[in-house]
Amino acid sequence: MNLPKMISELVKAQNEFDSAAYTNCFTENAEVFDEGKTHNGKAEIESWIDKANKEYHATIEPVGYDEEANILLAKTSGNFPGSPVILKYHFQLADGYVKSLKITG
Repeated sequence: MNLPKMISELVKAQNEFDSAAYTNCFTENAEVFDEGKTHNGKAEIESWIDKANKEYHATIEPVGYDEEANILLAKTSGNFPGSPVILKYHFQLADGYVKSLKITG
């Protein structure tokens, strides 16, 4: 699967539970929407992903990618009810970094 470099880096960081590397995939003023909450800026994003990594220990396995819409379809597994699930990761990229990420079921 041919993913943009920063999306590949984000997947790698997630699967290694590396919150700092994950956060470095984002622009300074990026936003993440997940589980009904929005996290704004790198500090909030790092706090969110660090907590999620410790609580859910989730890994993502890409199963499809829509290049036009920048949507990654991934099998997400971890310590949460219903695992594994297929989630959609909606990306907006800017200057090679993630500007926005929305995670939906």
